Amino acid sequence: MIRNPILPGFNPDPCICRKGDDYYLAVSTFEWFPGIPVYHSKDLKNWELYTHVLTDDTAVDLKKLPSAKGIWAPSLTYSEKEELFYVVYGVKNSMNARYFDVDNFLITSKDITGPWSEPVYLHSSGFDASILHDGDGKKWIVSLEWETREGYEKPGAICLAEYSPERKEIVGYPTRIWTGGTDRGCIEAPHLTKRGEYYYLMCAEGGTGYGHSVTMGRAENVWGPYLKDPMNPIVTSIPGDFYERHDPDHLKPKYFNPDAVLQKAGHGSYVETQLGEVYLVHLCARPFVPELRCTLGRETAIQKMAWTADGWLRMEDGTNLAKEYVPESQLPEYPVKELPSLDHFDSEELGIQYYAPRIMPGSFADVQARPGYVRIRGQESRTSLNKVSILARKLTSVYAMVTTQMEFTPEVPQHSAGLILYYDNMNYINLRKYYSETLGQSALSIIHLENGEKAELLSTRVPVDDVPVYLRLNIRDRRLWFEWSYDGTVYARIGDNFDTTKFSDEYSRYGEFTGSFVGLTCADRVKHRHYADFDFFEYVVDSIPQS
Repeated sequence: MIRNPILPGFNPDPCICRKGDDYYLAVSTFEWFPGIPVYHSKDLKNWELYTHVLTDDTAVDLKKLPSAKGIWAPSLTYSEKEELFYVVYGVKNSMNARYFDVDNFLITSKDITGPWSEPVYLHSSGFDASILHDGDGKKWIVSLEWETREGYEKPGAICLAEYSPERKEIVGYPTRIWTGGTDRGCIEAPHLTKRGEYYYLMCAEGGTGYGHSVTMGRAENVWGPYLKDPMNPIVTSIPGDFYERHDPDHLKPKYFNPDAVLQKAGHGSYVETQLGEVYLVHLCARPFVPELRCTLGRETAIQKMAWTADGWLRMEDGTNLAKEYVPESQLPEYPVKELPSLDHFDSEELGIQYYAPRIMPGSFADVQARPGYVRIRGQESRTSLNKVSILARKLTSVYAMVTTQMEFTPEVPQHSAGLILYYDNMNYINLRKYYSETLGQSALSIIHLENGEKAELLSTRVPVDDVPVYLRLNIRDRRLWFEWSYDGTVYARIGDNFDTTKFSDEYSRYGEFTGSFVGLTCADRVKHRHYADFDFFEYVVDSIPQS
């Protein structure tokens, strides 16, 4: 059996495609770089982080964008006729006054690892754009047209436009073709496919929260009219009918289903194997209850599907409730290399698992300056939306232990470095070494930012020598705490327990849609050049540390 989620942690809005015997799956990254991770599998059970599509933070400038803006909902497809990969993605620039300003682009590559073409601008009328390569050679762009006018159903309707590869632009304006297959409202995430005589339009409805779902419609003509699947929704966490077209809120916590392990199931994309099997990937979440807070963010799950005799797509078991355990494909099992739990920074390049908010990690993290270490050059404060030095990886379990050894000699109070649990620039907790003028020497203490309110927990302050120091973060379900050590064997606790659930999309007032990260950080708020050296970074999942 396949156990969901197949991609735990912050991996939302999955889109899957196949090239021969290889399966590729892309997810959203919002303000994080590198952008658009692509996972690879040959059996749909074992997945490896394979590459990233967006690696130039000057060509795609996310600096100064608030949390949860940036790269939304990539569409990854493969055109067999052209032997070409396509990625359509949106850059969300603003959600002020619910106007949702976004620019949509298209790029191509012969190889999934690149190089990728220069971006082609498509339009800015909505988000979640994707592409269909039709059998007659035409190409179609579907997207959600974001509605801003009073008196109209929000967020809007699904729109279609033809794309001209020769002119490298859409033809005319996006035209509305569908308002959904249910009355759950908040339609989004359209994917257009062709099978037999029908065009199939797969969407998400109900908002990307607890009423989320996957729906389907079909038509004989690409422009419609589209007939809704009589069983809609075809995948969800909350079966049944409800009317929410009047409510544009995406979260809808009243639809939490206590009988479902996977919540928020929706935003789907399907693929047919070379054996004729059908699998659908979708986002999901696993909240803390009763708070309904998703510290790990929105994750990726998979369901086994089947086509009915009359041409509709269904879950293989005949239900529509997203399952934690799913039958495996008949494809040969193909184990893949897992991300390392311990990184000694012995490679000449940073590991593929590392990310940074808004800028590429390599712009401040250097593994060649001192072999066997990563040297992190300090920049702005962790609250900044511009240039922040946080070298992080996704938190994939709420049972984890994170450890590092750091060498750092702060010279002024504006120098600090250490270990961080980071949801966004308004919500993080940081065990840092800094220069204390009060003590006249270096010290350790904790800074906690909760929805923009900063707390310097001076009661946690401990004087330390300017020698290598071990720092540790323990996460055990609802509580987390820090420890430190000189020798890496005997650790002393620093500070009290903190609430894990607060690092979540639901708790954050300023950001949403992402997930928690753990990592290494350094700040030099004077000259942006003072640095810290880290000997290793260890991220151990499912450890049960003693309190």
